[in-house]
Amino acid sequence: MPYLLVRHRVNDFATWKAVFDEQAKTRKASGSKGGYLFRNADNPSEVVIALEWDRVENARRFVASPDLRATMERAGVVDRPDVYFLNEAGRPSA
Repeated sequence: MPYLLVRHRVNDFATWKAVFDEQAKTRKASGSKGGYLFRNADNPSEVVIALEWDRVENARRFVASPDLRATMERAGVVDRPDVYFLNEAGRPSA
C-alpha cells in the first residue's frame, strides 16, 4: 500500500488542524484512505502526516495540485514541506 508522508511547521496548530480537517473530503476523493497525524514532542509546531493512498500516482497528483498549495498557505504552513512517497515494506518486530 502506498503512503504519503509530509513534515512541516505551522504557525498555530489549532488553525492548521481546522483547515486540515476541512480538506478531508478532498483527500478522500483524491484516493486517501486516512492515516495518522503527529506533532513533534519537542517542537509542537512541527507536524508529521502519514496518509495511506489507493495509488501512489493519486498521492503525487494531490501533492502537485494548486489547491493544496493554497490550502497550506491558508492553514499557516511556515516552511517548505518535506514530502515522501512511500511503499509499505512490512512491519518491524516489537
